[in-house]
Amino acid sequence: MTRGHLLVVDDDPVTLDLLKEVLSKEGYKVTVALGGEEAIAKGAEDVFDIVITDVRMGDQDGMEVLRAFKRMAPDTTVIMITAFGSIETAIEAIREGAFDYISKPFKLDEIKLTLARALEQRRLLKENKYYRQELLTKYQFKNVIGRTPQMFQVYKTIAKVADTKSTVLLCGESGTGKELVARSIHYNSSRSDRPFVPVDCASLVESLLESELFGHVRGAFTGALYAKKGLVEEADGGTLFLDEVSNISLSTQAKLLRFLQDHEVRRVGGNETIKVDVRVIAATNQDLEPLIREGKFREDLFYRLNVVTITLPPLRERKDDIPLLANHFLQTFSEQYGKLVSHISPEAMDLLTEYSWPGNVRELENTIERALLLSPHPIILPEDLPKKLLDAVSGKRISWPEAEAFGGSSKPPSLREVERDYVLKVLRETKGNKTKAAEILGISRATLYQILERD
Repeated sequence: MTRGHLLVVDDDPVTLDLLKEVLSKEGYKVTVALGGEEAIAKGAEDVFDIVITDVRMGDQDGMEVLRAFKRMAPDTTVIMITAFGSIETAIEAIREGAFDYISKPFKLDEIKLTLARALEQRRLLKENKYYRQELLTKYQFKNVIGRTPQMFQVYKTIAKVADTKSTVLLCGESGTGKELVARSIHYNSSRSDRPFVPVDCASLVESLLESELFGHVRGAFTGALYAKKGLVEEADGGTLFLDEVSNISLSTQAKLLRFLQDHEVRRVGGNETIKVDVRVIAATNQDLEPLIREGKFREDLFYRLNVVTITLPPLRERKDDIPLLANHFLQTFSEQYGKLVSHISPEAMDLLTEYSWPGNVRELENTIERALLLSPHPIILPEDLPKKLLDAVSGKRISWPEAEAFGGSSKPPSLREVERDYVLKVLRETKGNKTKAAEILGISRATLYQILERD
């Protein structure tokens, strides 16, 4: 397997022979062209990964070769070789898309190193292109799954607002898929090639939230040893997703409002204002209007965020979507883990449909993942489902563990104690990973911390 297909272009046959011999030994497939005209002709007939061309040649110079390849095959990497007197031309070539230039007289090791860097850049670009396509595919509208009237309304609104600049407010309980909808809006907009920057406002310490959002200058506070861009600047040209926006303090809300009004930010401790082009999508699992009446959320910020509202219904209100979602997750995890589980039994599907899903789609996803991993069968059966789900559906009283498990007390534990013990058990299973534990439990990190802080 060759490291890559090279086209070496020069009007000196001796140089061509030398480079072909040396680079072939390095594992490259090497084609040579005596002059620019021959190089352009070969470029029309074959595909090359990298072109190495001299700048000064008799017929058509290296700049013409560069322009021709950028026109015929824009992904081709072009490296220029230049004599000392034509450095300015080489710099111009960089501006026109050349990867790098090498000065004559060159060392063979320098060419080898430049080629290695060019190959690494090509690998990274190819990988980035692959992942970008994977993201575009993953967040197509069709992957926001559902066929109920509520979800059809969601689809219609997403399609209408995706390619606009409008601020969007996503409302719904935890686990209803607000971030999936936010990403679908972003990746189906003209901003899809720019960053999507999520901010979990509930998990950030308030004292750091302002700095995280807007950045800071060096010395702005104790520990600010270097200047830092904020997430708003990182999202320039793209989309900023503010998850659980109701958790932001009033002081940070004021700065967020100014950013939405003026489209500029000022880093903490700084005086310079920085213009940014950022679309904002916010999400909340709370009703913001009562918070406004209580003075906990700014009314003017609410109206700035609430240009377009999309309300995601809880899963218990769209039960017809449960089989669709369950089968989708089963297929996804079956492929991910390489475990063939063909389908969910009718009895198990009935249980899934009857359950109330307090953790919504996220809880259903985690349930299917767990069932697939633990099931010894080629299908998901009722016994593969969590006991909590089975007990809730059957309506049977939960059988408490023996009193000895609770310090010898004959009194059953309180609901708060059971809840905290269960959270600790999940944390042990996730080896202390609080983000993963919160996902499994279908709660936010903030709620998880509140449970852990109980006596």
